[in-house]
Amino acid sequence: MCGIFAYLNYNVARERRYIMEVLFNGLRRLEYRGYDSAGIAIDADLRQGAGYGRVEAERMPPYDSLPPLVFRQEGKIESLVRSVYSDVDAMDLNLEESFPVHAGIAHTRWATHGVPAPRNSHPQSSDAWNEFLVVHNGIITNYEVLKETLVRHGFTFESETDTEVIPKLAKFVFDKAREEGEQTATFSQVVTEVMRQLEGAFALIFKSAHYPNELIACTRGSTLILGVKELTDDKVRGKLFHDVKDLTKDEKPKELFFSSDLCAIVEHTKNYLAIEDNEVVHIKDGCVSILKFDYGREKPASVQRALSVLEMEVEQIKKGNYDHFMQKEIHEQPHSLTTTMRGRLKDNSVVLGGLKEHLKTIRHSRRIIFIGCGTSYNAALAARPLFEELSGIPVTMELASDLQDRQGPIYREDTAVFVSQSGETADTLLALEYAFANGALCVGVTNTVGSTIARKTHCGIHINAGCEIGVASTKAYTSQIVAMAMMALAIGADRISTQARRQSIVDDLSNLPNKVSEVLKLDGEMRDLAESLIDTQSLLVFGRGYNYATALEGALKVKEVALMHSEGMLAGEMKHGPLALVDETLPIIVIATRDACFSKQQSVIQQLHARKGRLIIMCSEGDASSVRPVESCKVIEVPRVADCLQPVINVIPLQLLAYHLTVLRGFDVDQPRNLAKSVTTQ
Repeated sequence: MCGIFAYLNYNVARERRYIMEVLFNGLRRLEYRGYDSAGIAIDADLRQGAGYGRVEAERMPPYDSLPPLVFRQEGKIESLVRSVYSDVDAMDLNLEESFPVHAGIAHTRWATHGVPAPRNSHPQSSDAWNEFLVVHNGIITNYEVLKETLVRHGFTFESETDTEVIPKLAKFVFDKAREEGEQTATFSQVVTEVMRQLEGAFALIFKSAHYPNELIACTRGSTLILGVKELTDDKVRGKLFHDVKDLTKDEKPKELFFSSDLCAIVEHTKNYLAIEDNEVVHIKDGCVSILKFDYGREKPASVQRALSVLEMEVEQIKKGNYDHFMQKEIHEQPHSLTTTMRGRLKDNSVVLGGLKEHLKTIRHSRRIIFIGCGTSYNAALAARPLFEELSGIPVTMELASDLQDRQGPIYREDTAVFVSQSGETADTLLALEYAFANGALCVGVTNTVGSTIARKTHCGIHINAGCEIGVASTKAYTSQIVAMAMMALAIGADRISTQARRQSIVDDLSNLPNKVSEVLKLDGEMRDLAESLIDTQSLLVFGRGYNYATALEGALKVKEVALMHSEGMLAGEMKHGPLALVDETLPIIVIATRDACFSKQQSVIQQLHARKGRLIIMCSEGDASSVRPVESCKVIEVPRVADCLQPVINVIPLQLLAYHLTVLRGFDVDQPRNLAKSVTTQ
């Protein structure tokens, strides 16, 4: 939810058109996060009065330069692009004008406070002259109190957002410092004082006409990335920087980027820094300084950080030969699973460097608690039986929002495992804070390097599935299952009684990508099935044991993208209500692959058939005759693997079914209605 992007070129001339396109393209890379409006802010022409009418030129703002230009639009990014170029033409703005230094900011907004509308879009402004501009991801929980205070001091609010208090508060701080004679108040001093007043979770980028060609970014509980591209042959990887002179001590040309996601900077540079909580990153004169904000100190301290190298290729954020990102990501799963396991299966055992120092503590836990939302919760549910079997430790499941609502008991002897593709899921982060405060060992399972969960947990596993653009998670789900299966193997490695079982699982893990390649050959068959279901209103999916999670996840995929009512159900509960829904019109998918529950699923199939259910049965290869009650019953045969890994295989036909249903029904596959990739608000 919401996307932040900023671009600053230093000592390298860039035309306004180029700058605008960099900002627009940055927003396009963030589209998958979900949004309903967008906006950008750039500088006016260098010549006095250009870009504004004669009246505006005569009434100059309270600073030495022209006000920044702000463009905001409801709807998709392309609507913003058309609107901007239309406004530019009307203003007679010179798109070919070159800027040796320029700072631009951009934003995609997911409405939380106020309806989708230009007035509520970002950047939000301090006043009519745009003295301070802010783009914001997150929620300011005390905005109402701040707003009342600012109104008493004469500020007028134009939007319904919580964000608008931030630039207005910055102007209030700046004006107050000037009134008190502090003419030398720096941009970072203004921003740190603003941070002192804010409560909630946020990532912010500030642009100000009082501090031209400067940008400041800060974050608390939300991911923000700095990207650095030096336009020379020199390497900046791993270089420490401390104050404004430490990144580069000369005036080499460079481009600097801020983004809420690595996907938006990978095409520009691989040198990046994940900004940590309460850090204030100030770009001035092409140099970077980092301050650490602390409520207990009047002045923030300077800190040293090192740039990292992004292990991502530009191709990962492009569709290639596929029609949609979801389609691409489904078919990427042999590769994504290979990268999830790469370097972790050694000498018939599992090596997880991120957990190595904490395995003993986990083994002595009195229980393991899996905490997540949506698809991540389902992945943890699929892994739970294996954890219980190999570790002998009781395992409980918690939906992050429900745990917070109940304030369920968590103890020091517990291990809490937080599962999130983005590492930024708001409810999961709040549950993490709660578990941390209660003394539990906190383990993160995430796909995003530098995410909040990755930073705030004691230890964890990166699933290394690669960038996932489609809102409906596919490859991240299967990689989460495999990562947690490896975690269970590592935890149970000290138990001799399960050695043979662990060995068979490791053997099947090694061959799992090949089995996934086999099941992907069902693509055409799933399209045919989708055509037969295109006019149905509901779908039921029954599973049990390891595949209860598969039923939930398969139904969720259909619900998310095909906008069809679908429910995943525990087959053991069929007679306790769901059986009343069964008739010859309702399609029912029953997952009956070979495992300890196979005979029970055979019984379920017979009972559904006796009530004239419209059955679609998923079974292991060669088992069609064992599960098909009549020849007319549709059967999907999938490769057989170890029972704990079978959910990885079984979910793929359901992913393909959801994809083809969506395309055939004419809906947006990659950006389904009302949904966002990264749910960063409650």
